[in-house]
Amino acid sequence: MPAGSRIRAVIFDIGRVLIRVDLSRAMAGLSQSIPLTPGELWKALQNDPHWMDWQEGRISPRDWYLHVSKRLGGALSFDEFSTAWNSALDPEPIQSEEFLSGLARKYKMAVLSNTDPIHMANEEARYSFFRFFPVRIYSYRVGASKPNPLIYREALRGCKASAQEAVFIDDVPAYVDAAKQLGMHGVVFTAPDQLIEDLADLGVTAG
Repeated sequence: MPAGSRIRAVIFDIGRVLIRVDLSRAMAGLSQSIPLTPGELWKALQNDPHWMDWQEGRISPRDWYLHVSKRLGGALSFDEFSTAWNSALDPEPIQSEEFLSGLARKYKMAVLSNTDPIHMANEEARYSFFRFFPVRIYSYRVGASKPNPLIYREALRGCKASAQEAVFIDDVPAYVDAAKQLGMHGVVFTAPDQLIEDLADLGVTAG
């Protein structure tokens, strides 16, 4: 690591880094009232002209629900839709509380995620580990999604850290590459033990 670039901020993606995600569960719940298979439904949602509006906060949860119901069909209530949407999230976190609390004692901690308000209202209430993350950067609040440089810069501002003083952890290599292009350190997450080793190589430890 270059001189003067000691890491002060550790920035985590959420899905598949802190929380396991099984989209098939959510799509199965939604497709019960929509005439599409779960796979067809997920493809239709990702290709929807308002998908990025949903991810970047330009459409409200209720309007997203009404849009999907009108476009694809379905008879779920808004509460049923939200419950199905959140069923993708596994209740057991990926990272241990001991690991996260150890990092939080030494570094500024942030989450940086492409996500939506239905998921985050559920996640912040459901998972106790969010208490370790005072800085929370979500695409729907920022109005930009990874790999847009704007969302990474927002995280750095929140952490009061320069790019060289931050490490970003994500399971998507392209999103880690985008962070590196801004001068941040980056780790592609595959497993908890691998993350501990890769962070140690950067001088970042929870001990």
